[in-house]
Amino acid sequence: MASTQSFVDFVRDQIRGAGEITAKKMFGEYALYADGKIFGLICDNKLFMNPTLAGREFIGIPVEAPAYHGAKLSFLIEDQLEDSSWVSKLAAYRDWE
Repeated sequence: MASTQSFVDFVRDQIRGAGEITAKKMFGEYALYADGKIFGLICDNKLFMNPTLAGREFIGIPVEAPAYHGAKLSFLIEDQLEDSSWVSKLAAYRDWE
């Protein structure tokens, strides 16, 4: 199932505290950028963020899953997506592991 524009808009709004957030559509899904640097994907209306050491420390024990078949593991953000401050802080940790 392809992600919906309304979910992408919701995610962008939730992460607004992490810089200029943009989304680029690709193959029915979306890549997320903060200040021009990719930091995650939206696939099947789920948010996946690139794993970082600082992000792992911030989360504690992250839920990890591939964004699509064959992809590397990413942080799967579900319950915390409602907390704009929390998810914005996580998105600010942009250096990949």
